[in-house]
Parts: sequence; structure tokens; C-alpha cells
Amino acid sequence: MMQCENCEFFSRNPAGEVSFSCDPFSNIKEPDCLLKWQLMKINQMVVAYHSTLDYYRKLAPMQEKMFKVVERELDDMNESEKWKTEEDDSEEDDSEENQGGDEDHWKPSESEF
Repeated sequence: MMQCENCEFFSRNPAGEVSFSCDPFSNIKEPDCLLKWQLMKINQMVVAYHSTLDYYRKLAPMQEKMFKVVERELDDMNESEKWKTEEDDSEEDDSEENQGGDEDHWKPSESEF
């Protein structure tokens, strides 16, 4: 098996960072090169996933604060509009009292018919 360091598609910069110019669809030299390329891509995906998680961890406290503020605003809105529903409820109670008290209303007896 050929080592990547001996391949023409391998390069290392003065800082020691490694880069590959191989393309798995056109210029892979050995079957093991494809496996190595897949490992590198998986590693890149894991690094990107960890950076996304780090970003989400930074956002989490701000999101919690935002949710609390929004909840307070919604509670305030509901509280400020509570008078509308209380008035409707009291009207319904009044109408139920008037309709439900059949004893107070005159009913014709059978002899009156």
C-alpha cells in the first residue's frame, strides 16, 4: 500500500497542515486511497458537527432569556385582555340565571286549558 506522503496529490505547508488534491472520482491511485479519503471526509463532518454544537451551546442561554421574555409578554397581553372575557362570562351568567329560574315564572295549570 502506498503511503499518502509519497503520493503526488499530497502536500504539506510550512505550518505542518496537510492537504490532498486527490479526487475520488478521477485520480485515486489505490483502493485504500478511497478509504482514507472517506475517513478524512467523516472527520471533517465530525469537526463541523462539534463546531455547530459549540455554537448552539453559546446560543442556549440567550434563547432561554428570549423565551422567558416572550412568555412574560404573552402573559401581560392575556392579562390586559382578560377584562373582555370576564365581561362576556358575567353576561352569560346573568342570562343563565334568568332562564334557569323557572320557579319564578308563572306556569299555566292544567285546569286553565
